[in-house]
Amino acid sequence: MQLLAWAVLFAGAFFATVSPGLATPVAPPALVARVKACAPARPCAARLPVRVVVVTMFEIGKDTGDKPGEFQLWKERRKLDVTLPFPQGWHDLAYDPQTGVLAIVTGMGSIKSATAALALGLDDRLDLSKAYWLVAGIAGIDPADASVGSAAWARFLVDGDIAHEIDAREIPADWKTGYFALHSKGPSDPTPLDPVNGEMFELNAALRDWAFALTKDVKLPDDATITAARAHYVGYPNAQKPPFVLKGDNLAAMTFWHGAKLTDWANDWTRFWTRGQGEFVTSAMEETGTFQSIEYLTRVGRADRNRVMVLRAGSNFTMPPPGVAPAPYLLSENQGYAGMTAALESLYLVGGKVVDEITTHWDRYEKAPPK
Repeated sequence: MQLLAWAVLFAGAFFATVSPGLATPVAPPALVARVKACAPARPCAARLPVRVVVVTMFEIGKDTGDKPGEFQLWKERRKLDVTLPFPQGWHDLAYDPQTGVLAIVTGMGSIKSATAALALGLDDRLDLSKAYWLVAGIAGIDPADASVGSAAWARFLVDGDIAHEIDAREIPADWKTGYFALHSKGPSDPTPLDPVNGEMFELNAALRDWAFALTKDVKLPDDATITAARAHYVGYPNAQKPPFVLKGDNLAAMTFWHGAKLTDWANDWTRFWTRGQGEFVTSAMEETGTFQSIEYLTRVGRADRNRVMVLRAGSNFTMPPPGVAPAPYLLSENQGYAGMTAALESLYLVGGKVVDEITTHWDRYEKAPPK
């Protein structure tokens, strides 16, 4: 009996040392029951502690057991088995009481992502004051920077919607594009502008660099489909590499754009708003909406803007291979992205490593983000 008691004591001490915060649930069953009894968007006397919010944008079909979207791998593999009704948003929430991980599906586009993130932060059932936010979604990826299946950690989030525009058929001969920054004097105006209307947000660069250093050597999945797709990108050495982890910035726009000329525009747009510090790598729709809401929530102590990470994995290239017209290539992509499966797995592998580090060693990261 004494030997058994010693073994139990030793095991408890071992797990408490190796996995602080995980030897016992972050949210005990009694707390979970009290919170589940609260109505959504109403005052709640109890709150679930959240260590990481995984932000996904869409799901395909059911949440489990069929073709996955961005949410399903997290739901199934992380055992996010506690469902919290979320009628004030796009999709119900999923929570793991053992680790304190919460997942949300915002819906596609910056309007849905902004409203869902704000609704989440104002939900009385949740304590997000110290939570880390991981945006994990698929994206278009610039073949000059990376291959399909690659995963990029962003520092700058650039909005592609706030602008002036004239029809492409009416662009003056000396204009490079008919789309240019609001309050500028045209597409060739080099005058720097301050992003006062949400045109650009800068994340915590130290946190981004920490996440990259932690994950840069993660081996990402490769398959015959994306190997064949990247082989056509002759003259783009990064596009022809197997998937890898990199640092690169995100441009969010509600229009699903495609083509070499628009990829050039995305690079120019990113450089303009970041004053030359940013590098366009991934194209998506939601980041600036999500982060704008987190900025507002930070002001009232409901979130911390310095704990936000954005990870996007390439499901498709932002332009066709050399010699291929953009219109038919875009239409073929609409039938299904060649890199969807690889991108979803990359997001889970890379993002999961960061989630594990934070939740397992909460004593290191609770008070302040890593530097």
